[in-house]
Amino acid sequence: MAKTFSFSSFLLVAFLFANHLCCLAKDEIGIYELKKGDFSLKLTNYGATIISLVLPDKNGKLDDVVLGFDSVDDYKNDTTYFGAIVGRVANRIGGAQFTLNGVNYKLPPNEGKNMLHGGAKGYSEVIWTVESHKEDSHITFRYDSYDGEEGFPGDLSVWVTYMIIQTNKLGVRMEAKPLNKPTPVNLAFHVYWNLAGHKSGDILSHNVQLFGSSITPVDGDLIPTGEIKPVQGTAFDFRRPHQIKSMFNQLPDGYDINYVLDDLNPGRHLKKAAVVQESASGRKLELWTNKPGVQFYSGNKMKDVKGKDGFVYKVHGGLCLETQGFPDSVNHPNFPSQIVNPGETYKHIMVYRFTAH
Repeated sequence: MAKTFSFSSFLLVAFLFANHLCCLAKDEIGIYELKKGDFSLKLTNYGATIISLVLPDKNGKLDDVVLGFDSVDDYKNDTTYFGAIVGRVANRIGGAQFTLNGVNYKLPPNEGKNMLHGGAKGYSEVIWTVESHKEDSHITFRYDSYDGEEGFPGDLSVWVTYMIIQTNKLGVRMEAKPLNKPTPVNLAFHVYWNLAGHKSGDILSHNVQLFGSSITPVDGDLIPTGEIKPVQGTAFDFRRPHQIKSMFNQLPDGYDINYVLDDLNPGRHLKKAAVVQESASGRKLELWTNKPGVQFYSGNKMKDVKGKDGFVYKVHGGLCLETQGFPDSVNHPNFPSQIVNPGETYKHIMVYRFTAH
């Protein structure tokens, strides 16, 4: 006797098939573009990563000023965090542990005994969902982080939106909402800049100005000591612009330190964090943020990384300016807290303005 196939069974099968397609779509890695005039970006939902940013120099010549790879597969084996969103907690957590509300959380270390940039599989190593995309304005990626992921407590919904503002500004907005437990959140945008073009060599002649009169000193493992010290009279003083290499006699390995940003205009939503200029191209980058710190990293650990167009990035091939909460804040009560509770929203904003003269 033949079996009948009811309409309700048909709907169930259709639902399961549609759900299967949806799951496939969520796991699909794509490349997306934002473009307005001569200003264009390419991004991927793997790590919510920026792949390229093309803009003109003072003569109108277009160059890509972001270090990266030609293939998305190369990002899967990347140890430099090129262009990615890093978290749940960016930078380092000393001893890969912290205590919150009387509970000690032990995290899987991925840099010696410490945790770096959210662990071995942080947000730079996961596939984000594309929530919305309009080529001439923005793209929004979403990631739902689960309770216990890389040892962190609670479910957390995370969004990052990249926006083209006018024809020379890049806006980056990150938000995160804990769903059921308090948790630390400190997201960072780990892009490597070379304003002369990603294939131009090192960034040591770039002029940098940082609007931070103090730093959070670190030990030999780059874990903050808990102190806040003024930069005056040290190789870390970039309050006035000067070339990155100008004080390498005092700091031969380069820079990898968090600056405490000065509040030069109290009451304003964003504060100026940095200005970077490159003389040959005439390009200038200005950065604003709502976060209290910025990590200045001069690409000290890059070594023979094969990047876009087959170019090999050497040490100091790019510089990072990662606006953030202070590193290891979960273990230093005197640092601004990174704990976000259910019902609260973590908000992190960056605005980059590019000009060329």
